[in-house]
Amino acid sequence: MSRSVQTVLDRYAEEVPYERLAAAVREHRRWTGDDPRLLVAEAAASTTGQSFLGGSKPTVERFRETFVATGRVDSFADLAALDLEDDDLVAAFGAQRKRHVLLEIARVLADRSADDDLVALVDWASAADQYRYDADPIGSIAGVGPSTFQYLRQLAGIDALVPDPTGIQLLEVVAADLESSPIDTATDLRTIASAEWLAWESSYTPLEIDRLAWWTFTDDAERDAILEVHGMADELVD
Repeated sequence: MSRSVQTVLDRYAEEVPYERLAAAVREHRRWTGDDPRLLVAEAAASTTGQSFLGGSKPTVERFRETFVATGRVDSFADLAALDLEDDDLVAAFGAQRKRHVLLEIARVLADRSADDDLVALVDWASAADQYRYDADPIGSIAGVGPSTFQYLRQLAGIDALVPDPTGIQLLEVVAADLESSPIDTATDLRTIASAEWLAWESSYTPLEIDRLAWWTFTDDAERDAILEVHGMADELVD
């Protein structure tokens, strides 16, 4: 463990409940719970870069109301069988890219499912290689880049960092505080590798680094609203 890396991260982590935030992700203590249909829907809804509150959450809510609550989609197999241009799917998801990603991920995971779709999702996420995402049956889906790939793994409960703007910001400020480091955020994969290096050089895991970044570089009002959605506001907001 590098004392300098540990010291820098400790300074940013002071008063940040990163361990509880990471545990909530690992244990599926989120607004969607551990429903694999909703976890996949959330990852697919994020592919066009919309915010969680203004884009992903309303999309998943419409999907849940139209397909899950009605029993129309009980499994990945049911989801995979939907037509891309299904009127209800278009109304729920909008952009073709999101619908395509949703159905294609469901098709991949339906082929892995036995009696438990969540197990199929977690098994895939556990074995998936983040550095060879484009050779993965899900990573090779048009519209799935490293960020969506990592987000889906994270939603499955895997200890992973998503190379999003908050993660990049944290890595860059940490790099500036270190005398020297291999931290590089020029590409998504280099960002992921840099987070792995920080984890190797410290007591923090990639997921804890991800949650530390999210807490630190998300607007306070937005962060509080998201915690409220996940039912964590009373636990984590002073």
